[in-house]
Amino acid sequence: METEGKPIHCKAAVCRKAGEALKIEEVIVAPPRSREVRIKIICTALCHSDIIVWKLEEAPGGYFPRIFGHEAIGIVESLGENVNEVKKGDLVIPTFLPDCRECKDCLSEKSNLCSKFPFSISPWMPRDGTSRLSNTEGEVLYHFINVSSFSEYAVVDIAHITKIDPSVPPNKACLLSCGVATGVGAACKTAKVEAGSTVAIFGIGAIGLAVAEGARLCGATRIIGVDLNPNKFELGKKFGVTDFINPRDCNNKPSEVINKMTDGGADYCFECVGLGSLVQEAYACCRKGWGKTIILGVDPKTQLNFSSYDILHSGKSIMGSFYGSMKPKSDIPLLLQRYVNKELNLDDFITHEVGLEDINKAFDLLLEGKSIRCVIWMNK
Repeated sequence: METEGKPIHCKAAVCRKAGEALKIEEVIVAPPRSREVRIKIICTALCHSDIIVWKLEEAPGGYFPRIFGHEAIGIVESLGENVNEVKKGDLVIPTFLPDCRECKDCLSEKSNLCSKFPFSISPWMPRDGTSRLSNTEGEVLYHFINVSSFSEYAVVDIAHITKIDPSVPPNKACLLSCGVATGVGAACKTAKVEAGSTVAIFGIGAIGLAVAEGARLCGATRIIGVDLNPNKFELGKKFGVTDFINPRDCNNKPSEVINKMTDGGADYCFECVGLGSLVQEAYACCRKGWGKTIILGVDPKTQLNFSSYDILHSGKSIMGSFYGSMKPKSDIPLLLQRYVNKELNLDDFITHEVGLEDINKAFDLLLEGKSIRCVIWMNK
């Protein structure tokens, strides 16, 4: 049946209250408007960012009912007006981060932070501030960071769409929509890890493992993982982790252990959890003179405290890495090619796969620390 220009009735996992289990409901996905595309989601993955906002009762959370999900891959079903970059049937990756290719920042090699569509955890479409989602009773459903992929169909602005080669399996390609690209990019593009260097990673979940993979690709010779879960070390080895520190097994702070292991600190330290205390620990074991501390973890309420004296006299730098400094439309295809060339490891990130009906199992697995990435298939 031809669906172009018509509302589509489909299934979606809807969250109706902060922290509550998602419910599979029939929803209506409106046709795309100008500069938008509607895509049929093939599969999507659960990211920790979904979990963070899912728990929040107040801003930047607090918008319910909502369809979460932002790591995904799909096929273009229909186009709104003024869309020339893709066509019906194209395989695409939606991304939470825009790449408009028009503003000063998107045209610069120095930034991936679009100034035309500044990132926000908005419940609306970016151009007109309205929703394309509703239920069969006409109730408005809120979007999540420009994607909302826990649905069989999604409407996404063209600034958030990257066309890709179909040669990569969809469950692997969708990982580059957020987490893996963020970690790999943080090592390769934000920190610019040098060959022969030493790297310390605080938190080796999906983001931390992706940092390790990026550091490995850059030629780092020592990659130290810090995590409370001892099972992470064996998995970490697949991504280049050479040493593992469990803070529960240490008499001293992890930063002190790392300073001793590395004779003065690691060249690059990455915080991948979102705890202010771990940022302080990462900075404390960062090499004086040239060391870089890179923040990837997120907690809207975390405040950091550094003395100006310490920053001045240590010569260290501290920086944030949003989506790993990656530009989606240009960098995602490059990462996929590295996977095709058997350079980039994507396979080992996937620990579980479920169907949409079992999406709450994916939440349970991630909350219990048993999953790195759980892929959710729409047709499984």
